[in-house]
Amino acid sequence: MTVTLADVAARAGVSPATVSRVLNGNYPVAAATRDRVLRAVDDLDYVLNGPASSLAAATSDLVGILVNDIADPFFGIMAGAAQTEIAGQEAAGGPGRTGGEKLAVVCNTGGSPERELTYLTLLQRQRAAAVILTGGALEDAEHGAAMAAKLGRLAAAGTRVVLCGRPPLPGGDPALAALAFDDRGGGRRLTEHLLALGHRAIGYVAGPRERTTTRHRLDGHRAALLAAGARGAGDAAAQDRLTLHGPYTRGSGYEATLELLRREPGLTAVVAANDTVALGACAAVRDQGLRIPQDVSVAGFDDLPFSVDAVPALTTVRLPLQAAGARAGRLAMGTEAPPPGGIATIPAELMVRASTAPPRG
Repeated sequence: MTVTLADVAARAGVSPATVSRVLNGNYPVAAATRDRVLRAVDDLDYVLNGPASSLAAATSDLVGILVNDIADPFFGIMAGAAQTEIAGQEAAGGPGRTGGEKLAVVCNTGGSPERELTYLTLLQRQRAAAVILTGGALEDAEHGAAMAAKLGRLAAAGTRVVLCGRPPLPGGDPALAALAFDDRGGGRRLTEHLLALGHRAIGYVAGPRERTTTRHRLDGHRAALLAAGARGAGDAAAQDRLTLHGPYTRGSGYEATLELLRREPGLTAVVAANDTVALGACAAVRDQGLRIPQDVSVAGFDDLPFSVDAVPALTTVRLPLQAAGARAGRLAMGTEAPPPGGIATIPAELMVRASTAPPRG
């Protein structure tokens, strides 16, 4: 037999309205009364009718986390940390009690702007309590306008919108908070490190052209070259010759590095768009009979868990993915106040390891 709200009320010795207030969390209830209701919920194994509850409330118990690729550790770490934080924000009295929990759903877009908008529409229909968007944004004016409009409608309906590892949308961002990584600063410090070692012929394996993360990291790299007065730093054609774009994959790093070595036989260093791309770059260097770092230095970005275990250990830029994801989860739950102005820049830290060294001769 299905347990009803009235059954819970009878068991707890309160009115059905009081049970509803406890479960929906939309009205103050005395702690002792709340405990009695939650014990009755546990004893009777009562399951709250989510769709009906969401119709009565402004939002539901659903939190959507949008990622480009859940198999990519960059996204997986942030999504996992956010989900853990969301699951941890439960009603007083311990795990398993109905009344404060949220259901975090990870939505894998595959990098498709159409899927990104579709998921946001579905979350809007479900009256999601919060939406977390992770990773870089697509640099496309039409898509940007569509995203701003969609997020604006979500925010107006009471959904908390949090950007994690993504810059704020231009022109009036409806997001509650934007946690943006300092990709430019990290990219600049990484190339400054190579320049300080004496490298001048530096190839760059970039990510997809249309992504903000790609542009910001490449901007930092080129700013370091320009500030150092490196040969060809102010020549766009010369820079483009030593820059190749592709997906954030090992295969992209491998093929691009082979091409860079063909274009510039005197290449002494390769900077990769992220650590996964850097693994491919390392494989390409070795397959050409060259040593790392004696012949060619290789550097990555993100400091993913495998970076320190690569051989040699990978010089990279550390982004606090775990901490950023957890903070996004707290913001989504409303247990942490938004940063001043709604925007926080999360610093990037240079991690110098054995994959970079001064060039020979």
